[in-house]
Amino acid sequence: MSNTWKTLIVDDEKPARERLRRLLGKYDDRFEIIEEAADSFDAAKKIELLLPELVFLDIQMPGPNVFEMLTGLNHKPAIVFCTAYDSYAMEAFNTFSVDYLLKPVEKERLDLTLKKLERMNASALPGLYRTIENIVIQKPVPVTITHKLGNKIIPVKLDEVVYFEANDKYVNFFNSAGTTYFTDQTLAVLSQKLPEKFIRISKSDIINVDFILEIQKYFRGRFVFVMNDKARTKLVSGQTYSEGIKEKFEI
Repeated sequence: MSNTWKTLIVDDEKPARERLRRLLGKYDDRFEIIEEAADSFDAAKKIELLLPELVFLDIQMPGPNVFEMLTGLNHKPAIVFCTAYDSYAMEAFNTFSVDYLLKPVEKERLDLTLKKLERMNASALPGLYRTIENIVIQKPVPVTITHKLGNKIIPVKLDEVVYFEANDKYVNFFNSAGTTYFTDQTLAVLSQKLPEKFIRISKSDIINVDFILEIQKYFRGRFVFVMNDKARTKLVSGQTYSEGIKEKFEI
């Protein structure tokens, strides 16, 4: 590795990308920021095209699960994860060839990351990617989600869930009859745990593709998803999710 790390910043939140860019700029010429990405689809493309040596990567973002994205790469850069705690990934965080930064990232913690990167050599990277592959293989795929009703915990089959919608401190989810359930898991956590047929289309919604009745084009590159439920619910995608949606549905 050279003394200057060709670096890609990946985070769906622009303020987080800007903050990290400012912090990395304080290290003279140690980090050359070559590009940014806002979702895992775009990240994969830019990693293969630009060949960064280092990627600061948020785990919970629009698009495919980031661990699955990483295992599909031909070019395999060093990875520094930047996100909130995610239990099934702790094995990767503890691998010598990767670091884990809790957001908001602080310079004092970045100092330790730089020292770790200086100790690392290219021979450590295959071990990192083997660990990530094991995470993808071992990650359990849930078939139910629980709804709390008073003192009762009611399992709901995920195959029957049409969509999830953020609602203040909770996330509501709905079946095709319009029955409302809720969970205290966040959309960010759910987007990493749910089966692949669930995709996040906005900061507020995750949908089950099995229940999509039609997709309508909307202004500013967004889309309206008409769901096959009793109410024919219409959900509007977020602008930052458009590229991932286009690739997913080949629009």
